[in-house]
Amino acid sequence: MKTILLTILTSTSASLCCIVPVLGVIGGSSSLLSSIAWLEPIRPFFIAATIGILGFAWYRALKPKSAEECGCEPKRKSIIESKKFLGVVTIFSLLLLSFPTYSKYLIQDNNSRVPEVASTVNKTINLKVYGMTCPSCELHVEKEVIKLPGIATVKASYDESSTIVEFNPEKVDTDKIIEAINKTGYKVEKTKGNEN
Repeated sequence: MKTILLTILTSTSASLCCIVPVLGVIGGSSSLLSSIAWLEPIRPFFIAATIGILGFAWYRALKPKSAEECGCEPKRKSIIESKKFLGVVTIFSLLLLSFPTYSKYLIQDNNSRVPEVASTVNKTINLKVYGMTCPSCELHVEKEVIKLPGIATVKASYDESSTIVEFNPEKVDTDKIIEAINKTGYKVEKTKGNEN
């Protein structure tokens, strides 16, 4: 029972940094991620712990019992102690661990906005954004920035640790864009020469 609870706890902790941005996008809360962003660097340890605990649980469940071990009648196991339940927990844990790979399919990308047509020319800024680790993070940043007035397009990339924003400088400035990204829990590095 303890190994099953530990497995659920570690697998949930391992995927929490990717689940929370999806919840933030769905719920509209931009500051939701900042409370658990500290988990990302230790995610590999949670993954290793989950796999180790699952391995130990399966070893105990499949280990043959010797006849001399107990001369008494076999004890009837509860559903929680069964191999079927352990199988369900294993599948659940593997789904949680692989959440970053399929999270982008859970949220529809409504990032297509008609570019602002105004008397001024739109500007493009390429920002270095640190802390994004999966497609959920990209969506979280994009959904938060697109809310600002004057934003034409937003494209975040966790692979490149960047976010490219096309915007109307008469309606929004770079500092507001950076502030919106920082509110999500990811950090922007502001450098000179990143505006076009």
